[in-house]
Amino acid sequence: MYAVTNAIRVKKGYASQLVERFRERKGIEKSPGFIRLEILVNEQPEDHDEVRVCTTWESKEAFLGWTKSEAFRKAHDQRGRERLEYVLGNQMYSYEVALSFEQ
Repeated sequence: MYAVTNAIRVKKGYASQLVERFRERKGIEKSPGFIRLEILVNEQPEDHDEVRVCTTWESKEAFLGWTKSEAFRKAHDQRGRERLEYVLGNQMYSYEVALSFEQ
């Protein structure tokens, strides 16, 4: 399995607005190899909130397939035209899943 996270820093108090934008998916759930999407909110930093978008895939190749798809382009197309004033920045991380346990 392969996991990718996007840690998005937002102005304090704006995490819920960003989370709301993810409620309506734009095709990721239909992408071959997609397993799950989770949105985590960290309100602990004093100067900002963090919204972490976590996706899990069957493989790195499945994730890369999503990034090259028309659905991905459409889902991210709006980013170039509209910069959300409350977004401070982001950092992407990717991982090979070494161990997973579910009950």
